[in-house]
Amino acid sequence: MSKQKVIDGNMHYLPTDLFSNEKVMQGFLDCAPFTFGIKAYRAKTPDGKRDQLVLADRDGNEILNYVDGDYSLEAKLSAMDEAGVDVAILRMPVWQEWLPLDMCKYVNDGAAEMCKRSGGRLYANAVLPPWGRKEDIYELERCIGELGMVGVQFAACYGDLFLDNEIFRPYLKVLNEKKVPAVIHHTPGQNCYANYSEYTVLRRELGRLMVQATAVGREIYSGMFDTFPNLVFIHTMLGGNWFGNQQILAPHRAAKKEAMNRLATNVDREAYDRYMKDNLYFDACHAMSWGSNAVECAVKQHGADHILLGSSFPVFYEWLARSVESINALDVSQEEKDLILGGNAQRIFKIQ
Repeated sequence: MSKQKVIDGNMHYLPTDLFSNEKVMQGFLDCAPFTFGIKAYRAKTPDGKRDQLVLADRDGNEILNYVDGDYSLEAKLSAMDEAGVDVAILRMPVWQEWLPLDMCKYVNDGAAEMCKRSGGRLYANAVLPPWGRKEDIYELERCIGELGMVGVQFAACYGDLFLDNEIFRPYLKVLNEKKVPAVIHHTPGQNCYANYSEYTVLRRELGRLMVQATAVGREIYSGMFDTFPNLVFIHTMLGGNWFGNQQILAPHRAAKKEAMNRLATNVDREAYDRYMKDNLYFDACHAMSWGSNAVECAVKQHGADHILLGSSFPVFYEWLARSVESINALDVSQEEKDLILGGNAQRIFKIQ
């Protein structure tokens, strides 16, 4: 019996020539939504030694930073070796909300080439506009059929539109029919920055948690998984602490008829439980930051078979370096640890 692989289900990819290819850099800059208060610009790191691509809010508060050199194949494989990770699944962080099809194709080609050069250690999720147009579906079919990609990725929302919106249904219909899993990454465009934009940790962390939890809740209460029962969504950052929200936000069961049902919903508890079992999974990035108590709670609430290892490398090296040890330190069974460390990713993404 072959040894189970340890799989990082959330490793970031960017074109390795992003900072040397002016056409690619300009393509990224041009699609950022300036009119919605998002600024994108090229700058130097604080030490002045390296280039970075910065996304900031209208007041100049930084939301994310891409640093030149962090996204190379060599950097990924070296960090994986040190952390004890056998395989990683690539996704493009955040910018997928805005990329037009031509830039998506460029990103997909580059990711596929990196996977090819990795010696079987890297797989990738396709980056696509989410509209389900004929040309978008052709690219999906190329990515899965020709480039060997194992899933697709979404932003948690596109501007003010979450994935329960009708506009995404043509694309979801195809994913449902083809049974292609989808990772749902957070986005800086829907994080209520006005409430805490001046506080870095709240802006960069709480905002991402809020948008993930909102996305999960809308997907559940829209009933969209009744229409698309084969969809598998893997939400990053443990679905924005959904393990902590799951019971209070689940449909309420009353032992006695109330004069007024103040929490009425079109989704009953049976449907809710079915969606949680069949359609929703959670990426535990970054386990060391959550701490063992929180991750153990997530295991108890969702089941170990619904949680995947994720590092968001290279945002912080330590998130990957301590990812495996953080899961191994949990007070859960070895079988549950094995599912989180790689068994679930291997099953969902059909990795051999």
